[in-house]
Amino acid sequence: MIIAVDGTLASGKGTVARGIAKTFGLAHLDTGALYRAVAVEVLKAGADPGNIGAAEDAARHLDPSRIDQAAIRTAEAGAAASIVAAQPGVRAALFDLQRRFAEQEDGAVLDGRDIGTIVCPDADVKFYIDAEPRIRAQRRWRELVAGGSSVQLEDIARQLAERDRRDSSRETAPLMRAEDAVLLDTTHLSIDATLAEAVRIICNKTGAAPRT
Repeated sequence: MIIAVDGTLASGKGTVARGIAKTFGLAHLDTGALYRAVAVEVLKAGADPGNIGAAEDAARHLDPSRIDQAAIRTAEAGAAASIVAAQPGVRAALFDLQRRFAEQEDGAVLDGRDIGTIVCPDADVKFYIDAEPRIRAQRRWRELVAGGSSVQLEDIARQLAERDRRDSSRETAPLMRAEDAVLLDTTHLSIDATLAEAVRIICNKTGAAPRT
């Protein structure tokens, strides 16, 4: 069983995807972490995220088991990730890795921005997670502050708007809702309520039973 979870930044898609994976005993891959990791490697090398050669080289040599989770969660990494993710060569280098993960015997849950449209168009169930921009900006700001970053809410809101624009307008694999994806709006829903709805939909569509 393959579950695709796409959505906007700070919409809750990662948390929902992890919850789905735990509920059904499936492996989970945060594909956004791959692009963030590529961006971090580019920045560590002193290169510009827009440098196609540097970004593609980092993507080809990426070792998912060695990703620095703290380093990829900074605002700088997120902004740079949006830039490298728009490059066809980077996406091609990471595509096979994502497909192999999805096709493991017991299935998997993948979250990102092009899972239901590009990586796993044949997924058994697809979700598109979203929320109002102001709510997402507040969530992202609180997350960064909790992690020790000194950032202003208005700066995060501006960066988020730019990220949305870049992700939705890029030529290669733009962020978009798959035609058969179920929309879950988390603006006024708690994560627990959103997860419960997602689990209900998966059970109804696939006949799968929760393991937890």
